[in-house]
Amino acid sequence: MSSRPSASTEDIDGLETAADEAITACGGDLRATIRALIVANDYLENEVSELMKAVSRAYVRGRFNTYSG
Repeated sequence: MSSRPSASTEDIDGLETAADEAITACGGDLRATIRALIVANDYLENEVSELMKAVSRAYVRGRFNTYSG
């Protein structure tokens, strides 16, 4: 028995639909689809990095309180 939860049918169907939409958006060109996804992923990674820096600066300045339970 695996310790990882299995993906539901809805998750799999949603992923398949998203993949089909991405391929269609790129005119059926799989290489163009992969390039577009890599660019989008890089953009999102940069956004996360910038947000993490902003939160860290705000935390240091005391704008966020820690949970004391």
